[in-house]
Amino acid sequence: MTRTPYYKQNRLKQLRAFCQSAKLGSISRAAETLFLSQPSVSLQIQALERELDTELFERRGPSIRLTAHGAALLDLASPLVHGIDSISDSFAGEIGNLNQGEINIAAGESTILYLLPKALKKFTAAFPDVKIKLHNVTGRDGLKMLRSGDVDFAVGPPIPNTPEDLDYRPVLDFKTVLITPEGHPLAKKTSKTIRLEDIEPFGLILPPRYLSTWRMVETIFTKHSVNYSVNLEAGGWEVIKKYVQLGLGVSIVISICLDGSEKVAKIPLDKYFPNRNYGVVIQKSKYLSPQARQFIKLITLRSSRPRASTRKPTSDQS
Repeated sequence: MTRTPYYKQNRLKQLRAFCQSAKLGSISRAAETLFLSQPSVSLQIQALERELDTELFERRGPSIRLTAHGAALLDLASPLVHGIDSISDSFAGEIGNLNQGEINIAAGESTILYLLPKALKKFTAAFPDVKIKLHNVTGRDGLKMLRSGDVDFAVGPPIPNTPEDLDYRPVLDFKTVLITPEGHPLAKKTSKTIRLEDIEPFGLILPPRYLSTWRMVETIFTKHSVNYSVNLEAGGWEVIKKYVQLGLGVSIVISICLDGSEKVAKIPLDKYFPNRNYGVVIQKSKYLSPQARQFIKLITLRSSRPRASTRKPTSDQS
């Protein structure tokens, strides 16, 4: 009877050592988190490289860097390792005990601030023993965490040209709104009377250029051959609303950030800007625990309710 080679019996250990080293960029740091010695982790990775007949890392002294083959293996192995490591929680959920385990969610600051609170409150009331970790990251970093298995899913605006390995499920729509200080010359305008040319003389306050709002504003104004100027670049809708209230400029925001308490005038820009939607991003090949599926279901149910208005939005964005 042929015995399975010992190193093959430890395939999960090898893949776990490889994934952790790749995520941390260091074999020694991976060994610390796995409670193993550095030589042990190195030997596991070397055994994996021998079997696959390839180099998974470029080794430069204490630092390591994934090769192209290593990156391909990480995409394949991360969901598998995560699924095995969380199998007890997943099994408990499958047989009906949803009130245990952990959910990791990647989201931007505005999503965490405006969209998720109500959903989190409802979920934690129903499943108080499920631990939830919110990872405040940008869209690109969120997708990286999703692919590496560090989070179960991401929540936020749609991804341009959604990659084939990901699935985006829209949940809620929000209007685009011009906000101005009370008493501002534009404050008496309505959604029917406002024109982009009316906004042109006034400096805008916008989120940082790398975020989607700036690109959206640039696209719409360029399409209508209207100029615009940005007098102030500020991070976060709360900061922007505050500065508009202080009379430092006007802004174009998403209604997700408006709760009715702001001392600003609000003019919908529906005739120029399409509604912005927020949704859930999952990895198609990834197994979602029943707890994660339940949370997504809870968020998705909200999409059947009336859409957020400029007076009383239900949720979030930036």
